[in-house]
Amino acid sequence: MYAIVDIETTGGGGAARITEIAVFRHDGQQIVDIFHSLINPEIYIPPFITRLTGIDNEMVKDSPTFYDVQDSVRALTKDAWFVAHNAKFDYGFIKREFGALDEYFQRDLLCTVQLSRKIFPGLKSYSLGNLCESLEINIENRHRAHGDAAATVQLFEKLLFNDRNSLIPMDFMLK
Repeated sequence: MYAIVDIETTGGGGAARITEIAVFRHDGQQIVDIFHSLINPEIYIPPFITRLTGIDNEMVKDSPTFYDVQDSVRALTKDAWFVAHNAKFDYGFIKREFGALDEYFQRDLLCTVQLSRKIFPGLKSYSLGNLCESLEINIENRHRAHGDAAATVQLFEKLLFNDRNSLIPMDFMLK
């Protein structure tokens, strides 16, 4: 199983928090489950983040906190590879949120940036937007968790299809 994840945050620094999360559980053939939610980060969302994502303080004030959605995030990522575009970023935020709840969160990572560089070498850029443009993947709602995660699902499926050197673990398909 693969848990294809995207988050939006209040920024990139150590005190930043998650404002939105999307998780697509994928069995290597198709999506089998989806979770998506705005998240109340319980801190101020700066204007430059609002300009980038469209997520503002008013939108999230009545949204669930990470504590409220932890069970869904845990369930959809359990026993699955954690897949994201620049995986260490998304994983780091989620791991920190679980840590704040006194829970150790550990998943094996697959980064679609790293995989794309190996499976599709020589492209001009490996940012999600440019990569999707190069591979003719449509992104709806750019810089929103659901839209970026849905595009990452399509990217991941192209990576699976073109993985001639078996870079992507697929042990579960042997069972």
